[in-house]
Amino acid sequence: MSQATPRKPRLATVWLAGCSGCHMSFLDLDEWLLELADRAEIVYSPVGSDIKTYPKDVDIALVEGGVANTDNLELLHQVRANTRTLVSFGDCAITANIPGMRNLLRGSDPVLRRAYLELADGSGQLPHAPGIVPELLERVLPVHELVPVEVYLPGCPPPADRIRAALEPLLRGELPHLSGADQIRFG
Repeated sequence: MSQATPRKPRLATVWLAGCSGCHMSFLDLDEWLLELADRAEIVYSPVGSDIKTYPKDVDIALVEGGVANTDNLELLHQVRANTRTLVSFGDCAITANIPGMRNLLRGSDPVLRRAYLELADGSGQLPHAPGIVPELLERVLPVHELVPVEVYLPGCPPPADRIRAALEPLLRGELPHLSGADQIRFG
């Protein structure tokens, strides 16, 4: 009688409105990435696969960035609907951080006017290409204001050792217990 090989956890990383610094820090896991690739199936990631559609039955998703436009919002809802454990990955996902600075201008219209008309060289025009250019939301929002989050992983970006400290228990099916300044510091 043969025993079935246990299924590897299915891991995704997602990039919303942010600088990709969290994903660069993820790549700083260096040789541990080889172990990660052995222990998990990478099913969606801007740095780990070329799949464009978010898959079903994802066990763990690291979501980087704030939610700034309609494409971000749609992807976040797909992630939440198809993921068991959602990790708010980095300060932009947790607080909206740098992308959220546009919230000071109080709405998407003042942001677009400032960027495309007031600072233009005289030939500016507002972008309008429905279906091609995603519409800005009125405010950039942190992930937890839109969907439930199981794990918060702060940092701008979170250092690689903090990412590993969160992923190792998650790969065993456990929630991480991050504590102390080196594991929960923002910035």
